[in-house]
Amino acid sequence: MTLPAFQTGDFTASFQIEDRPIRGRAVRMGAGSLTPILARHDYPENLARILGEAVALAALVGSSLKFDGRILVQAEGDGPVRMLVGEYTTNGGVRGYARYDEEAWANLDRLNKGKPPHMPQLFGRAGRLGLILLQDNPNLQPYQGIVPLNKGTLAQCAEDYYSMSEQVPSRIRLSVEPTEGGDWICGGMMIQRIAGDETRGDTQEAWREAEALFATLTPAELSDPGLPMTDLLFRLFHEQGVRLEDSRAVDDRCTCNEERLLQTLRGMPEESLRDLVEPDGTLAIDCQFCNRHYVLPIESVTGPAN
Repeated sequence: MTLPAFQTGDFTASFQIEDRPIRGRAVRMGAGSLTPILARHDYPENLARILGEAVALAALVGSSLKFDGRILVQAEGDGPVRMLVGEYTTNGGVRGYARYDEEAWANLDRLNKGKPPHMPQLFGRAGRLGLILLQDNPNLQPYQGIVPLNKGTLAQCAEDYYSMSEQVPSRIRLSVEPTEGGDWICGGMMIQRIAGDETRGDTQEAWREAEALFATLTPAELSDPGLPMTDLLFRLFHEQGVRLEDSRAVDDRCTCNEERLLQTLRGMPEESLRDLVEPDGTLAIDCQFCNRHYVLPIESVTGPAN
């Protein structure tokens, strides 16, 4: 197997099972990407895991995009977690945040006795998962696909998305764990069936075989910092042959900036903005993702007051 440039760091990569109609992608994130995202907000441990999974899922899906832009994995509902967002930009940057009700979360944690909650517990019966594609080209409209959050895990709900919205049989595994050194590490893997044609013939049998092997993958293997992704893939698919390729570094990188913030604020009603003005005539805005603090004169948004 070819050794990828980032196999021991924070990276995404595609892989190919030799002579099989299966495409796959893998992700590993840790100190350079996931740790600062989760440490910034001091989330409860099980919530941090779910947010880490959303960021990993965004990287898995986004690393296959053929355009410049970004993808948001956005889960929302009326449960203890109101919104959770993982984002991947095609330059390799990731970010994420969660908004939740602390009291409702504490009640859920007591009910589950500390065990990880399932999706309906987190987001309520109306919970939904959206995958939103945003191209850098301003003339192109965003694309959004939505599925219910009615399965046990985020990965299972994402599989439903591919089945319902893309009609592509897919299997996804995600694992996020804290380390003894205070970092977080996550691993993710996805395989997808390529449709049969005159050249490939029927791909169903090869897909069933790949599914069976993929089902042996454990969360501990995915998030083991001492297990290189090349070795893990070899464990799974060594009889068929597998190679890891097209790797790309991933890092903690927020896309917020003053210009983008000004554009957003200028789209708000002036009366609403005036209600937010500090006594010194400024607007104080915090980025929900990176906690960066912006202080903007109200005139920079609305123009001079009459």
